Amino acid sequence: MEQRRLGASGLRVPALSLGTATFGELGLPTDWGPTDAAAATRMIDICLDRGVTMFDTADVYNEGRAEEVLGQAIKGKRERLLISTKGTFPTGDGPNERGSSRQHLIATVERSLRRLGTDRIDLFQLHGQDSSTPVEETLATLDQLVREGKIRYVGASNFSGWHLMKSLAASDRHGFPRHVAHQVYYSLLNRDYEWELMPLGLDQGVGAVIWSPLGWGKLTGKVRRNQPPKPGMRAHDDPDTGPHFEPERLFRIIEALDVIAAETGKSVPQIALNWLLQRPTVASVIIGARNEAQLIANIDAAGWSLSAAQIGALEAASEVLPPYPVWHQRAFRVEP
Repeated sequence: MEQRRLGASGLRVPALSLGTATFGELGLPTDWGPTDAAAATRMIDICLDRGVTMFDTADVYNEGRAEEVLGQAIKGKRERLLISTKGTFPTGDGPNERGSSRQHLIATVERSLRRLGTDRIDLFQLHGQDSSTPVEETLATLDQLVREGKIRYVGASNFSGWHLMKSLAASDRHGFPRHVAHQVYYSLLNRDYEWELMPLGLDQGVGAVIWSPLGWGKLTGKVRRNQPPKPGMRAHDDPDTGPHFEPERLFRIIEALDVIAAETGKSVPQIALNWLLQRPTVASVIIGARNEAQLIANIDAAGWSLSAAQIGALEAASEVLPPYPVWHQRAFRVEP
């Protein structure tokens, strides 16, 4: 498994990471059964054997059970892997049980450490943008936690470009740790990340950690022209969740993926994941699986590369007119 530099930091992370949002989810209808410690241990062993050494979780996943199950599953393996977790979203009904304030972040990190059964978090990310807490308060708290050895690197998730840049500028001004990662949604189905956040990442040394790389399950090949979602699929049972898209555009993307699948012998999901691995700023793509075979297949999306022509075909099929001011900047670019 390729190890990539995380943004401008010295930390190396695997090109693929395992997401643990299903860990601790009771009655999960998958071939793994409920992803308890035994099932999670098997998944982690498969990953470690194949070089997938970073595991992403969050304090709010299944009310903290995801961190607990991950902590149980990595016992005796801690020095072989990286833990990435997140905090900011509400963890209770109290007024200080949400956000990126000093009060909430310190409590969040302490609870995560206990659930994970570890003495440090390798990458701690702010799960969402808190516009009501001064960025200086948030960053000073993260600086304190880094100095105490409780977290190693800091990042953001789902930030607007202006807020991320505001935080980076404050870090430079005060000597606080900089965000070296931005966990974002990015896929062939929705390429909004490219318009502002990718250029920011390139300029400022912020690596992208990609969540939902298969477009909320719509890039698996199970939804296509004249083949609507089936009961039991997220796209059928809860069609209004996730990002918006035009069905015709999805069908064009799937058809382009089908052509490349025939050329390469790879699956539609593997090609969609591999396209992401070729994109600028992408440090790690978070994968998941409903069974062992799917996990191994997703891991096999790495270790090879699409051709330039194949990448061009996918980008043509997934192209969408960007919003202002990006379209204007592209049309009237000032060359150096």
